[in-house]
Amino acid sequence: MCFCASASFGAGVVLSVIGVAAIKKTQHPKQLFFATIPLIFAIQQIAEGVLWVTLPNPNYVIIQKTTVYIFLFFAEILWPIWVPIAILLLEKKATRKKIQKILVGAGLLVGIYLAFCLLSFTIEAKIIGHHISYKLNYPPSLRYISIILYALATIVPPFFSHLKRMWIFGVAIAISYIISAIFFEHYILSVWCFFSSIISLSIYAIMIEISHVEQENN
Repeated sequence: MCFCASASFGAGVVLSVIGVAAIKKTQHPKQLFFATIPLIFAIQQIAEGVLWVTLPNPNYVIIQKTTVYIFLFFAEILWPIWVPIAILLLEKKATRKKIQKILVGAGLLVGIYLAFCLLSFTIEAKIIGHHISYKLNYPPSLRYISIILYALATIVPPFFSHLKRMWIFGVAIAISYIISAIFFEHYILSVWCFFSSIISLSIYAIMIEISHVEQENN
């Protein structure tokens, strides 16, 4: 995240509270994937908070490497797989399910590819000014394809959900990505993940909607 360690830790605490509240709203196991998104973001933000603290000190190199891999695992591998699956599990309309399954496929493809890259190529994190920059020496030839697949998996699914408030979640994620890409190009992973984690607070509102719909149908 940009700015400082305290902001990452603070976001982690807030997201943990919201995540627990969202989980308490679940009425079916299939809803857990979606409800736990803020809680997972909390872990990711806390990991980056640890990175903020340890990066300036070479004595913590093992902790630094561990937290870099934890953060990038969430950012590059988990989210493009988790998000479309979570939204697919909430879907009840057959046509929309077919579309969501295609988006899950896109997420699996890019997640597997980025997992291979993460394990095969050198990565580096460093503090530059008030930001953490992640240098990823991945093959440039597949960069744009992976970006497109990643966007399909993380941004598009909310727009095909039958839930009324879900599109707001999708718009917010898209706008946050555009802002991060334009104004924080060299820190996009860190900044976008922070924006997305804050946006995930809307998941609690969506869980309330799901709860009301379930009560009306019962």
